[in-house]
Amino acid sequence: MKAILQAFYAEKPDASVAKEQVAFGTSGHRGRATERTFNASHIYAITQAVVDYRLDAGYQGPLFLGFDTHALSRPAWECALQVLAANKVPVLVERDYGYTATPLVSHAILQHNCPEGQPLPTAALADGLIITPSHNPPEDGGIKYNPHHGGPADTEATTWIEQRANAYLLRGLREVPLVSLEEAQGHAEEYDFTAHYVAQLGKVVDIAAIQKANLTLGADPMGGTALPVWQAVASHYGLNLDVVNTQVDAGFSFMPPDHDGKIRMDCSSAAAMANLLNIKDRFNVAFGNDPDADRHGIVDVNGLMNPNHFLAVCIDYLITHRPEWSASLKIGKTLVSSSMIDRVVASHQRELYEVPVGFKWFVDGLHEGWLAFGGEESAGASLLTLDGKPWSTDKDGIALCLLAAEILAVTGKTPSEYYRTLTERFGEPFYKRVDTACTPEEKAAFKKLDSESVTAQALAGDAITAVLVAAPGNGASIGGIKVTTENGWFAARPSGTESLYKVYAESFKGPEHLDELIESATALLADVLKG
Repeated sequence: MKAILQAFYAEKPDASVAKEQVAFGTSGHRGRATERTFNASHIYAITQAVVDYRLDAGYQGPLFLGFDTHALSRPAWECALQVLAANKVPVLVERDYGYTATPLVSHAILQHNCPEGQPLPTAALADGLIITPSHNPPEDGGIKYNPHHGGPADTEATTWIEQRANAYLLRGLREVPLVSLEEAQGHAEEYDFTAHYVAQLGKVVDIAAIQKANLTLGADPMGGTALPVWQAVASHYGLNLDVVNTQVDAGFSFMPPDHDGKIRMDCSSAAAMANLLNIKDRFNVAFGNDPDADRHGIVDVNGLMNPNHFLAVCIDYLITHRPEWSASLKIGKTLVSSSMIDRVVASHQRELYEVPVGFKWFVDGLHEGWLAFGGEESAGASLLTLDGKPWSTDKDGIALCLLAAEILAVTGKTPSEYYRTLTERFGEPFYKRVDTACTPEEKAAFKKLDSESVTAQALAGDAITAVLVAAPGNGASIGGIKVTTENGWFAARPSGTESLYKVYAESFKGPEHLDELIESATALLADVLKG
């Protein structure tokens, strides 16, 4: 890690080289110091751009600044703090300058901006910066911006920030002011994110039911920011909750390798979750979180739940166990999440809100209170409070883990047992993602696809019922294509960073039909991407 830390400060990105510029993806800017894609210069430029953005937006409230346990996160946090202090932006940081989970920052922004349910005027609004590359390998760094709504910034905001930051880099950061770290820390005000968040968890999850059931719970923070949160939850609510790993190590040396041999703190991966899976029989239900705690991994006696399966369980349970929620509230899913969700939502006569990949598409609905739940296939979700108010407009891995405990406490069924009841009602889906090599010309062809691009009438033996290039929920481009039939579907979109495209597919007719569906999808794509 020493070489990575040295590179963070010593390596200077060349802003005339596209790869070394600031580039916001679905979860902020990410990169590596040794590749000159995540260095001190990037953080100085991005933070100054955020200062400009909040000034343009009229925010004069505090900026909540958090960071996770990756090696580069603390240095990047210090760089951001130096810029913010130099610009005299009021900054709130964790007590003792400690690390902070993403959902805690989102919740803090919402609490500040709407105290007692009364929205503050624009001039008083707060926003946030979170230094995290999420579940990425130990050597990676990342930074994301959450405006006044508390969730990930939309494309318009990130494009503005990205362009402004790159302009600062091109001019050698001459207009970016800095103060010493000592002065910057003196400027920051400490805020107890954990205490504020934990004390209010009963507003979003039925903690009393969990207490009454006296469940044996296990939590693996995977070396991340969930550690102090789970310790506080256990203490504050008197739960029989064992935090199974209290190690914090910037190299994440305790982590088992992921499926490809890399160290990756992905709580949706059985390989990465091996430590918890090895002791799963000690608990009624257990869970893990990635380093910034915005994702959840649910483990019971049957192993690690597929994220799609757990989302379907959550939705069915919440619709039937949140009596104060209005029947008009929508349920959000991404286009590549399981169609089991579609069937569950339809069975309750609720409206499905289907959007492209990226949690940012759920933010407005959660913030404005018309979206009850938003979940994505990569184990990220959030929900409204018991009385239908905003809780977190970013993914909340803590709340979703506690929801798994609530489901068991109230229904007597583990999450995997609950999912089995859904398959008995709606059929059993089989789901897979396949990556396929993709030329630059094929990537470009994806952008030109429309609903008329597919002339085939059938897919894997079933009639095609829809060809989508825009999401049904909000009409936004999906950056690819989705083709559906009565018994299955596939979606494809090009990778933003690699020379490949991703194919997601699902069948309700069995694993053999799923393979046939993927084969048909690959042939169909080869045809439509030619011209």
